[in-house]
Amino acid sequence: MTTRNTLIAITATLALTAIGAGPTYASGGDDVVRRGACTGSTHWKLKAGHDDGRIEIEAEVDSNRNGQSWAWRLVHNGSVSARGSRTTKAPSGSFEVRRRVVNLAGTDTVTFRARNTRNGEVCRGTARL
Repeated sequence: MTTRNTLIAITATLALTAIGAGPTYASGGDDVVRRGACTGSTHWKLKAGHDDGRIEIEAEVDSNRNGQSWAWRLVHNGSVSARGSRTTKAPSGSFEVRRRVVNLAGTDTVTFRARNTRNGEVCRGTARL
């Protein structure tokens, strides 16, 4: 194979690989991601995006400490959609909550709040989409 043919083959392979991979946001691409610090040393992340006529919500609390108990709640347009408790786990000392809620007309506001049941630290984040 000549150098020219080799270059053409490599270029074609790279192009096909890039097309096949596609972007990671191909199923919507309108996700809203918010991050912030809690009232102590913990951090939170809230991600919300449209998914098949609903809103998929992912919330994470990362304290870097395993075994912490947290009470959490998810509020959608002013109404509590879900609540529960979670314990931070190895390896990262974090927990995640995933829920899907109805996509209401207009702008949807999603608020995630978590409170450490032992020391009272609070995490709170809001996303609008």
